[in-house]
Amino acid sequence: MPSREDILAFVADNPGRAGKREIARHFGIIGGARIHLKKMLKDLADDGLIEKRNKRMIRPGDLPPVFVAHLAARDRDGELLGTPVDWDDEAGDPPKILVLTGKTKATQPGLGDRALIRLTEAETGPEADHVARVIRVLEKRQGAILGILRKRDGNRPPYLEPIDRKQRELDVDPAEMKEADDGDLVSVQVSRSGRYGHPRASIVERFGSMNSEKAVSEIALQSHGIPHVFPAAVEAQAEAAKPVEKLGKREDWRQVPLITIDPPDAKDHDDAVYAEPDEDPQNEGGHIVYVAIADVAHYVTPGSPMDREANLRGNSVYFPDRVIPMLPERISNQLCSLREKEDKPALAVRMIFDKTGRKTGHTFHRVLMRSAAKLSYLQAQKAIDGVTDEKTETILDGILKPLWAAYAVLQKGRDAREPLELDLPERKIKLKADGTVDHVYVPERLDAHKLIEEFMIQANVAAAQTLEQKKTPLLYRIHDASTPEKLESLKDFLSTLNMKLPSSGGLRPSAFNGILAKVKDSPQAHLVNEVVLRSQAQAEYAPQNIGHFGLNLRRYAHFTSPIRRYADLIVHRGLISALGLGNDGLPDGIESKLEAIGAEISGAERRAMLAERDTIDRLIALWMSDQIGATFQGRIAGVVKSGLFVRLEETGADGFVPASTIGLDYYRYDEGSHALIGDKSGETHQLGDQVEVRLVEAAPFAGALTFELLSHGRIAGKRIRKGAPKARRGPPKGKRNTSSSKNKGRRRTS
Repeated sequence: MPSREDILAFVADNPGRAGKREIARHFGIIGGARIHLKKMLKDLADDGLIEKRNKRMIRPGDLPPVFVAHLAARDRDGELLGTPVDWDDEAGDPPKILVLTGKTKATQPGLGDRALIRLTEAETGPEADHVARVIRVLEKRQGAILGILRKRDGNRPPYLEPIDRKQRELDVDPAEMKEADDGDLVSVQVSRSGRYGHPRASIVERFGSMNSEKAVSEIALQSHGIPHVFPAAVEAQAEAAKPVEKLGKREDWRQVPLITIDPPDAKDHDDAVYAEPDEDPQNEGGHIVYVAIADVAHYVTPGSPMDREANLRGNSVYFPDRVIPMLPERISNQLCSLREKEDKPALAVRMIFDKTGRKTGHTFHRVLMRSAAKLSYLQAQKAIDGVTDEKTETILDGILKPLWAAYAVLQKGRDAREPLELDLPERKIKLKADGTVDHVYVPERLDAHKLIEEFMIQANVAAAQTLEQKKTPLLYRIHDASTPEKLESLKDFLSTLNMKLPSSGGLRPSAFNGILAKVKDSPQAHLVNEVVLRSQAQAEYAPQNIGHFGLNLRRYAHFTSPIRRYADLIVHRGLISALGLGNDGLPDGIESKLEAIGAEISGAERRAMLAERDTIDRLIALWMSDQIGATFQGRIAGVVKSGLFVRLEETGADGFVPASTIGLDYYRYDEGSHALIGDKSGETHQLGDQVEVRLVEAAPFAGALTFELLSHGRIAGKRIRKGAPKARRGPPKGKRNTSSSKNKGRRRTS
């Protein structure tokens, strides 16, 4: 047997490529000795010396072979240097990668771009830790700076107020205005810098007035580099597409009373459902569930302009005021959308469940269907609860009640599976007609939502199982278990509440659920949910299966939303190829490209999430900008060395309390307890604490709010008695201390 040091050396020399099989082959480990190897690898993982990622072993802080990098600098020879976009700060400073470009335009990024890269064996040089080659440029940045044009009185030149508050204000060349006016959102390029004063810039592009209803989401599109204008070739292909009017080789499911259940304002409907009791006497109490999904693969063929654009976008992006679709509107909202009473092509799955909720079989079908009804979640829920309308009254007994009966059976299976059950409601924004905020709310979680969610999960599992059985390449939706470092951090935190997490050996979601159940309805519930969330890994797409930890599933793929997710389109093509359902399945050679595609669309998903969060933060900051001096009740949603992130209870608005403004004491950051603790007083401000704050500054277009803390902390677990206002060091230190909580305490998607 090799020593621990030998295994660690091999893993270090083969980052992202050393699985248990490769290690055994390299050291000649066969037969029963593999059991000892498995134990050694487990011990190394428990000691935090290696991590398992996509069935491969890496050292903490090592890079996968393919990943997305931000090209942020050049070395002394002018070569590009990049850093990983998805990097865990707990692993230390991100490594620097020397990025080698290719000969084609698609492999020649510039400074500020994002690119998909692959690690190589070349020499690094003195300024880099690794070397990688460009697979594809994902986002082109021209060095432009986004901001609001402001005009001055007199002969003084106009200037740019940058959206990014880390940027300096820039004088704008009056000769390079591009017809922009005061208050317009523009991008500028620094053209020249004088010896004195601000650098001078010229306007590259004008996006319109900041008073327009789409201005805030426009900032997110530009600052995150999200493609939002379809090329002419893509629009032309979409317009040339024809509806499916003949049955052809499809099965006729138009008599199956499938219905769509979506939000009331949904414009695209990519899934429809139906259920009925199983009449097979061998499956007493069982149900048959039908899930039909829009047949996007019929219209978006591999290598076509629409396919290339969908791959680039990765997914649709949802803002409060608009949607940036992955596919043109003619495809997403018209030809593919499962509209009520219209014949539509679909890829469907028929699943059989026994009375315990266990799936006993399934089959896939390419069909022509006709939606019997379009309902909203609330409309369907009200009907089940006894309040029907003209539409739901006619389908209550024949369609809705059988759906809920099947859901009751599937719920038994879900309960037995015990997926991770976090309770962190998400805020939603209701806009007025002019695009400004009307109110912020947390939508009610209905059984109708849970029904559709569970039906979709089961359809996704069925897709993954079929493609595995047929040995067809696919992109799994994977979710890794927590790293040993994050688990140790969670254990340290739970110990401050006199709670324990079971040993990491065989740790399942049920262990976390047990902790969450203990604090349910207690003052610590929100706090513990937040910390458990932060201990979890992030879900992603990959061709290697490691299972989905959060859902507690051995295999899982995204199949149910091909209108808005490229991963689902790949799964549809895989099913078409595997089951002989047409000639528009997977293209040749796709298997070698799946790793890169998975990394690319995982990056696009994270980009969309950040853009959506930024937009919500900016809208709320704009809404609250006229409430300076008002006081609010909130909860500490994040703790860092520099201060406290506070989320307001009524609106969910996030803001920052600089540590320098908290009392007269010096506050130190205690990572284990997620708290700031006063050196002399011992006064503690901890994640999850309820607090009272005053709004002292709002920076709407940076999405930032600054608060002043009015309430006292705790000493030895007891809240300090309220009295006179808390003494402070002084007022907040100006705009540069303002921060937002964009990455604190957010829900990850499954």
